[in-house]
Amino acid sequence: MIVSCQDISKSFGGEEVLRRLSLQIREGDKVALVGSNGAGKSTLLKIIAGELDADSGQVVTAKDTSIGYLAQYQNDMQSGTVYEIVHSARQDLLEMKRQLREMEQKLSELPEEDVTALLEQYHAKNAQFDRLGGYSYDSEVGGILKGLGFSEEEQQKTLSMLSGGQKTRVALGRLLVKKPDLLLLDEPINHLDLSAIQWLETYLNAYKGTMILVAHDRYFLDRIVNAVFDIGKGQGAFYKGNYSAYVKQKAEKGKTLLREYEKQQAKIAHQEEVIDRLKQFNREKSIRRAESRQKALDKIERIEAPQTKEKQMKLMLEPEHESGGDVMELKGLGKSYNGRPLFEDFSFLLRRGEHVAILGDNGTGKTTLLKIINGRVDADTGFVRLGANVSVGYYDQEQQQLDDRRTLFEEMQEAYPNLTQTKIRNVLAAFMFFGDDCFKKIGDLSGGERGRISLAKLMLSGANFLILDEPTNHLDMESKEILEQALNRYSGTLLYVSHDRYFINRTAHKILELDGCVFREYLGDYDDFLQKKTGSQEEQIKAQPESRPSGEGREQWKEQKRAQSEKRKKEARLLDCEKEIEGLEETIKSINEEFLKEEVARSSERLNELSAQRKECEERLEEAMQRWERLAEEVEDGERPSVDR
Repeated sequence: MIVSCQDISKSFGGEEVLRRLSLQIREGDKVALVGSNGAGKSTLLKIIAGELDADSGQVVTAKDTSIGYLAQYQNDMQSGTVYEIVHSARQDLLEMKRQLREMEQKLSELPEEDVTALLEQYHAKNAQFDRLGGYSYDSEVGGILKGLGFSEEEQQKTLSMLSGGQKTRVALGRLLVKKPDLLLLDEPINHLDLSAIQWLETYLNAYKGTMILVAHDRYFLDRIVNAVFDIGKGQGAFYKGNYSAYVKQKAEKGKTLLREYEKQQAKIAHQEEVIDRLKQFNREKSIRRAESRQKALDKIERIEAPQTKEKQMKLMLEPEHESGGDVMELKGLGKSYNGRPLFEDFSFLLRRGEHVAILGDNGTGKTTLLKIINGRVDADTGFVRLGANVSVGYYDQEQQQLDDRRTLFEEMQEAYPNLTQTKIRNVLAAFMFFGDDCFKKIGDLSGGERGRISLAKLMLSGANFLILDEPTNHLDMESKEILEQALNRYSGTLLYVSHDRYFINRTAHKILELDGCVFREYLGDYDDFLQKKTGSQEEQIKAQPESRPSGEGREQWKEQKRAQSEKRKKEARLLDCEKEIEGLEETIKSINEEFLKEEVARSSERLNELSAQRKECEERLEEAMQRWERLAEEVEDGERPSVDR
């Protein structure tokens, strides 16, 4: 075990967050902490990191374990540029480099007869420096910063010039450079765009250390973790596998627990009925038997009733009336900011019932497009035309449509003055605002609470065309799933921006990717988009008109395109390898389940057949794992710049 948490308890203001929680993590494991908002995930990370003391219990780590911790918000950070702050993370390498330079200087100054001893020391230290990655360190720092979305220009910015999200990315960069034995990450992808998230997935998949992380991106968790620790009611349960495996196991465990609970309740009810009947006989012998049965009943370890889902958000989205067949037409749309084009000459027709997701890196213009469609920003060129009987419902990721001065009740009353007080309270209760919660100020709400009140207003709008900007931001896992179910039942038209790939997979019929001022259209969900993008890049280049350079720049352009194509092919091979590994693991699991069957255990022929099948699968799995490691390294190496700083 690299870290062991034993009977950890922690309370805040008299409210118990963690209660005698225990967790053991093996070296090399990559574990996700999951649970509803406020369950104690971040608290547990802080306790393991030594940033917070537990009220009781202890955390034990293996000897000489180095720990790196990324908090959600960064407070104290050293001064300097982005590059300098990240580059200074490995003081051991920088000090070794300084010593080597000093030794080189002395070697040039010493007489020839005194050089031998110092030269031996120099060669030993130089070999150690090389083994620790000293000669590739500068390019590695540059590659990590580039992967996290920092351009060359941004790497020279000072800390005071950065936003809160950029500071978190700098802190993450320092951790990745340090490569601690135990990496603790609290919401590491909150401030990353899709390209950076994909880069981080590849990096963390190849990471040799142990990892515990908190993240609400289910697609990210599926790609990264091999175990999940579910925190609820102050305690936790450990599940092997990625997030999808955890969901299946938890559902099955819930069914089993419910059956055991119901079985025990029936047994208890029967015993109580027998005890009552014995007492009614009112004979000494009967009363003694009743007392004996009661003592036995009192000693039974009661199974706790499984947690019900009564306090889940209840969301129903349904249009009041149907729109025409053509919901929205964009013609020749263009927009620039400060002379920089976001997109140009964009034309698109949205039909009734379509669910379309817009993808692209941060700052490319996705939110701007939604604001243009919604009439909040003017386009520079082109026009937006809505179809017949179209009514729009808009979800703003910045929640600017909420008035911080109002209470929840006043906000709903202002938006829907015809609703009765009882109806407003019922709607708020459906979104988990009970009792005095209705009179909280909007300005005092958490991000998740603001998201829920915005969804409540959207539900009552009855719109047949929903425009959503990052609707899953700040929502917990359960709320995201409820939103997905509501949108899949929604009979209207949907256009949204999201970087939540799991959400896109569940809800999108079509994807618009904004890349280099150009929108490209893909049929299907996110996995379909990824497969087409990585597998058919050459066809896409031919199909999509681009501004191609001529003369001296043409060869450079061709080389860049060749490198991009090769990179996507490697990523596609890596993805195929991951699917092969998942399939082999599932096959081995099925074979192991066959071994447990009674009729199989009696057949030596069948046992030999299954043993041979399992051995073959395990050998293929080992080969696939080795191939995956090699491919992951190739993809990672391709992200690093070839020129040292």
